[in-house]
Amino acid sequence: MIKEVIVVEGRDDITAVKRAVEAEVISVSGFGINGQIIEKIKQAQKRQGVIILTDPDFAGEKIRRIIAKRVPDVKHAYITQSEGTKDGDIGVENASPETIIRALENAKCEVKEVRKEFDIQDMVYFKLTGDGKSKQRRDVLGKKLGIGYCNTGQLITRLNNYGISKEEFIQALESIEKEI
Repeated sequence: MIKEVIVVEGRDDITAVKRAVEAEVISVSGFGINGQIIEKIKQAQKRQGVIILTDPDFAGEKIRRIIAKRVPDVKHAYITQSEGTKDGDIGVENASPETIIRALENAKCEVKEVRKEFDIQDMVYFKLTGDGKSKQRRDVLGKKLGIGYCNTGQLITRLNNYGISKEEFIQALESIEKEI
């Protein structure tokens, strides 16, 4: 049982989440997100907390940003594009119950103070950019850390915003080198 309310994009996502966990789920109806839905999410955040679980695509990221901007202190859960893709369609509704459970268990809250622990030099040094396998490394690393797939700039931002330590980062990288 998840104590937080899970916010997803659509009805099919609700079905997928309810197959995985027992939880209250709110759908924002894609870009149909409006003031009434934001108010519902704000109330859920006050009552029991909120985890945002949107599709691993551009639209999902945009919806995530809209909610996070208007509702403070929400947690973010991510699935990878490969975990959410079925027959060319990308979405939470395609993820297995195990994937959804892992994403929810790894949900992260953004930290308040601005951190600059990670920068572009780290990305180059750890071959997360500028290497033939950089994209694959970022994909596996995002899954391991529970922050989703990102391009290099997004990865730096998420590592800093979610308070991930250098130790946690390096441990995750060492464990993925065996997978790549």
